Amino acid sequence: MFSKTCEYGIRATIFIASESYQDNRVGLKDIARKIDSPEAFTAKILQILSKNNIIHSIKGVGGGFEIPKKSMSRIKLIQIVSAIDGDRVFTGCGLGLIHCSEEHPCPVHEKFKTIRNELTFMLENTNLEELALGIKSGDTFLRY
Repeated sequence: MFSKTCEYGIRATIFIASESYQDNRVGLKDIARKIDSPEAFTAKILQILSKNNIIHSIKGVGGGFEIPKKSMSRIKLIQIVSAIDGDRVFTGCGLGLIHCSEEHPCPVHEKFKTIRNELTFMLENTNLEELALGIKSGDTFLRY
């Protein structure tokens, strides 16, 4: 459903949030290692997230990436997905057809529409704070 870039973006944001929750800033190398992503690719993703005000980049000694605790509950997964993948996941065809629509549906149109609506609901109602707390408590993991 999501592009590889978006998957890494979600992982990176959750990792940064979990570290920020403990008042830690994290650097590019640590993020790339934790989410199992090449550094150059991770840097591009972090640039997109920073440009969209999802994460903050602090330069200089003691710098790194962070997300203020007070904003974690307001940042929803849908913001990350939209920043990286746009609205493709919310409007695209389940088979990737260009001209799929209500008037001219593909074979999986109705079933995929239901899944897409449920996904949208989940993304709109899931915030970074709850995901960061899951990592912090050890109930969820970013890497096995």
